[in-house]
Amino acid sequence: MAPYCLTVSRLRLALGTGAKRFHVSAVFSAKAKVAMSRFEPGSSINYEKMHDNINIVRRRLSRPLTLSEKIVYGHLDDPAGQEIDRGRTYLRLRPGRVAMQDATAQMAMLQFISSGLPRVAVPSTIHCDHLIEAQIGGAEDLQRAKEVNEEVYNFLATAAAKYGVGFWKPGSGIIHQIILENYAYPGVMLIGTDSHTPNGGGLGAICIGVGGADAVDVMAGIPWELKCPKVIGVRLTGTLSGWTSPKDVILKVAGILTVKGGTGAIVEYHGPGVDSISCTGMATICNMGAEIGATTSVFPYNHRMKTYMEKTGRGEIASVADQFKDDLVPDKGCEYDQVIEINLSELKPHINGPFTPDLAHPVSEIGAIAKKSGWPLEVKVGLIGSCTNSSYEDMGRAASLAKQALDKGLKCKAQFTVTPGSEQIRATIERDGYAKILSDVGGVVLANACGPCIGQWDRKDVKKGEKNTIVTSFNRNFTARNDANPATHAFVTSPEIVTAMALAGTLNFNPETDYLTAPNGDKFKLEPPSGDELPSRDFDPGQDTYQHPPTESSSVKVDVSPSSNRLQLLEPFDKWHGKDLEDMRVLIKVKGKCTTDHISAAGPWLKFRGHLDNISNNLLIGAVNIENDAVNKVKNQLTGEYAGVPDVARQYKAKGVNWVVVGDENYGEGSSREHAALEPRHLGGRAIIVKSFARIHETNLKKQGLLPLTFADPHDYDKIRPDDTISITGLKSLAPGKPLTAVIKHSDGSQKPISLNHTFNETQIEWFKAGSALNRMKELQ
Repeated sequence: MAPYCLTVSRLRLALGTGAKRFHVSAVFSAKAKVAMSRFEPGSSINYEKMHDNINIVRRRLSRPLTLSEKIVYGHLDDPAGQEIDRGRTYLRLRPGRVAMQDATAQMAMLQFISSGLPRVAVPSTIHCDHLIEAQIGGAEDLQRAKEVNEEVYNFLATAAAKYGVGFWKPGSGIIHQIILENYAYPGVMLIGTDSHTPNGGGLGAICIGVGGADAVDVMAGIPWELKCPKVIGVRLTGTLSGWTSPKDVILKVAGILTVKGGTGAIVEYHGPGVDSISCTGMATICNMGAEIGATTSVFPYNHRMKTYMEKTGRGEIASVADQFKDDLVPDKGCEYDQVIEINLSELKPHINGPFTPDLAHPVSEIGAIAKKSGWPLEVKVGLIGSCTNSSYEDMGRAASLAKQALDKGLKCKAQFTVTPGSEQIRATIERDGYAKILSDVGGVVLANACGPCIGQWDRKDVKKGEKNTIVTSFNRNFTARNDANPATHAFVTSPEIVTAMALAGTLNFNPETDYLTAPNGDKFKLEPPSGDELPSRDFDPGQDTYQHPPTESSSVKVDVSPSSNRLQLLEPFDKWHGKDLEDMRVLIKVKGKCTTDHISAAGPWLKFRGHLDNISNNLLIGAVNIENDAVNKVKNQLTGEYAGVPDVARQYKAKGVNWVVVGDENYGEGSSREHAALEPRHLGGRAIIVKSFARIHETNLKKQGLLPLTFADPHDYDKIRPDDTISITGLKSLAPGKPLTAVIKHSDGSQKPISLNHTFNETQIEWFKAGSALNRMKELQ
């Protein structure tokens, strides 16, 4: 294979991100010219280096490699010396890119500023998508967001310019769609400060969601650590057709693996069925892999990816990928840790929920199940779009159903909202008539942003506490996530099924067999949805919403007002004092599911993501206290009075009392938000003791100097009482693989020692001793 490294000169027309338009030869497409304007100096695609690394590792391991192993090991810092054992060793990796959404970028950039480094070491971008609240419609909501969030947007724009980071302005679109359109490509390793970063796996990339501190490591040029993932293979056979969509693949997989079944593993799709799925359909599947706890998900390089890259101005990359195709597909005979087989020809449309994304039901059965379970049948709102399902194909298939209804004089019985994934998608569906069809059928086109998917929804049609049902094409449906109403029953499904149920106004509707009634009384069945995978003409890029970082930025000032309630410069956390942690109080013993939404809610709290002290006022306010089955009501064991969780935490901190949180299974599942780790550390927490952790949250806790510990015997969870004190001993000899001991002291004077496990390696132990990973970085400068 001929050596080939695409660098600045070769990639000016293929990679992307900048505000100003460069003049290029007329032989290149308009889209390529736009892509060129988004190029960052220093970007390169070095397939040759990855190829060499893969060969080094293959020789060492003497076995065929899976695709995910090829890409991950292809980015090893030391492929010749790295110990590799799936599920056990920690890998030191060199990702090629960092992407941050605006809610997490605030804290990530504040940490990078604290590092004292002058400029990022790898291409990095910030994407403004989380702070736009859905109220009226796209244009109005965007303008309001710009006004309300002016201080934050200004901080992010100037910080980006100062430190060499690309900045996608509000209105540009959702981070994952922008990455797919501009930055993801087969074989790249990218980390993003959002849990749905794996969306890029639809282009054959290894894209992993992380916390902001991990992003800081990579931006600082430090090798990034990841526990060597196991690999779950999903073999696809048959062909998608009719009402079955790519979303149904991951809805089915979620039902099989549950919300924690993918933890510590990469899900790798393969088999003859892959070629029946569009590139953006593959991205949908990878995106929602976050809901099974997977490290990421990935598809092998094929002609669908090549066509998508050509259509989005990256044909040169596709041409080089063709030359290195053997590195972008799994080796024959490679072995997976687990294999799931799905026949796409037999797969039926699914709908998952409520309250958890792994409760899977065939659409044909959901009506009966809802009746039996007492779930509201009436669909109040149908919502399509989000980072999971907002492609041109998704919108086209939904529009094909809306057009059938309009032809019969029928509009949606439920409220209906449409969220384009990017400015490019918005402009193109508007040009091609899809937006008008969706509006005519009753839809409201929202801003190019996350919106209701993350709780940015000023919902008015139901009161808080009112039991109701919504159906969405989103990825996550935890209690109160979308509208802050714990009584909302949210179901996730494909955009096609959402549209059909919005037309019917009920969960009890199977479009494969059931009929709709036109205003004139005629009964009619919807024909299966159809839609072009990509527009026949080039994509319309829409408005230019990108700010390219200046080459020289010494004059750029980044201001954070001391009186701001939105932004706050960070102070270093205290170092470990070198002793065991004695007589810590139990702040809360959490009952049942505790996601990052429970630990650090989004919605109205997003505005404080850059101010650690203010955002800490939402610490664990959604978690259920096992003592009283209440939320945000715990006893201050020093005074005997009940108060909110953050209030009691602050009271303990003021008295110099350390505390712990006790939790259940898969603690911290969901979003990558590191605020769920920063907040307990800021308010005096020292350890989080649970039955098991979600991957990203466990790492985030380590990064902030906390002790994430798991019960060696899960039944020991039942031994801890809310009024206990807990001492953690053995910290002076903390070592990889060596359990710690916790001594539980009951109020009656009795004591019980229990064993606690951890997953710290040597580097992470240094984080703990220094007080945080950022503190340790400064020590090493």
